[in-house]
Amino acid sequence: MAKWGEGDPRWIVEDRPDATNVNNWHWTEKNACAWSQEKLKELFLNTKIEGDGVSCKISEMEKCEGEAVANNRKGKLIFFYEWNIVLKWISNGKSSKKIEGKINIPNLSEENDINEVDIEITLKDSTDEGEQIKQFLHTKGKDTIREKLKKYVSSLKEEFTKGMILPKKDNVKENILNITSGFNAKMQMNTAVKSTNNKTIGCKISTTSINQQIKFQCRAEEFYNVFSSPEMVQAFTKNPVKLEAKKNGYFELFGGNIHGEFVEITPTKIIQKWRCKQWPTGHFSEVTIDINEKNDHTEVNLLQTGVPLSEEASTKENWDRYYWDAIKRTFGFGYFM
Repeated sequence: MAKWGEGDPRWIVEDRPDATNVNNWHWTEKNACAWSQEKLKELFLNTKIEGDGVSCKISEMEKCEGEAVANNRKGKLIFFYEWNIVLKWISNGKSSKKIEGKINIPNLSEENDINEVDIEITLKDSTDEGEQIKQFLHTKGKDTIREKLKKYVSSLKEEFTKGMILPKKDNVKENILNITSGFNAKMQMNTAVKSTNNKTIGCKISTTSINQQIKFQCRAEEFYNVFSSPEMVQAFTKNPVKLEAKKNGYFELFGGNIHGEFVEITPTKIIQKWRCKQWPTGHFSEVTIDINEKNDHTEVNLLQTGVPLSEEASTKENWDRYYWDAIKRTFGFGYFM
């Protein structure tokens, strides 16, 4: 790594007020899950849908499951979102009898245009008046729902991402007020924690270990291929990768955020020297992945040692989200309850 004042100017950080992501060169990511759930709730709750003598209101967001992230790659914003939403609606009806039902939105994602998003209307108790309201929501009420979904996507791209494109060196004063922190602790500058019991690599830091056990509905060989095939790794990470699946082979994932080398790689065990780019310079953890095929599934045991203590929570979260969940979703390896 070049010293301050040397090397490619895109990597020089000494005169930046935030000391990160000079000229927006690196891949940065911001978690939009909690923000999205609150935004969708704000947009839909108590929304009235009226017309043709019908009046009903969205009374509750019963379910809002999925994820959303915003990425900045070389100054370009890239979005990923995928939501399964269930709303409850209510109408007093002409007879003053309460009529209820649900609005299901199973596939709100960046892969589908808002006009292509499925909106399913259901009715709790079938009555003549209830069927009329359901038909109204199906034909005209969907327009109101789609407008709310468009506002969510627009807000995600404009409101949530303010500050993700950081100011460049030559216009710091103009834009400094727009700087915001990155995604969780993962994208923040790491501060070394003093310890007298840990191995010293440039500086002394406190470390911990992560243990996870995950079950996949696939053969052991299929799971091994997911980690050893560049095409399959690229599929679940949704980014270009560098991967040499051999002993001492190098790997680089997620735009260089994760990199290291293979210490051992076999169909039943993978051992890696593994680090996150934001960790203290030169510090690597060791990742051991044991792959065990059972009668009806494959059990994967992860042991990661040498994780900086300040990064424990975000590292666990990122294994779940960007490895295990992404692999299951991409290849259909299924979830176990």
